[in-house]
Amino acid sequence: MAIRRAKMKAQVIEKLTQEAPAGETFIATVHTETGPSPWLNAIFDEIPGVGLVVALTRKFYFLTLTNTSIVVYSASRWTNRPGQIVTVFPRETFPVSRVKRAKIWSSLYVEFTPGAKPTRLNVHAYWRKELDQLIAAFPQTAFVDGAGIPAQATGVDASKAV
Repeated sequence: MAIRRAKMKAQVIEKLTQEAPAGETFIATVHTETGPSPWLNAIFDEIPGVGLVVALTRKFYFLTLTNTSIVVYSASRWTNRPGQIVTVFPRETFPVSRVKRAKIWSSLYVEFTPGAKPTRLNVHAYWRKELDQLIAAFPQTAFVDGAGIPAQATGVDASKAV
């Protein structure tokens, strides 16, 4: 079971090199989970059985940024190993919205199927550096007001920000 970030990234890179076309370069990968805010787990765990049901309904993914695309892999609930490719998006048209970069649990919404309701993906601070690299590749239409987006990810000089 992969627990360390470096081991998980190595497994994703290995999987990517087996399935990606020649010339594809790995840039960053982020481990995410679906569902409501993970902060609610403290409340759900207090109600017998509800915490377990919520935990079992969560899905886990790896978002992998390459030089041409963003690849979404499923992730094993028990071992954190990357599974099958769920979908691949060109970097310029990645359907992301409502990006919220927070201290501990950041979130973003991804529309996996065109026209469907976007899926909330939660990202732990453990993946902050990789999340910033991924955010830098998002189309600017994903950010309505730029709130919560780090200066280094948006290309804005923080010293000149008002």
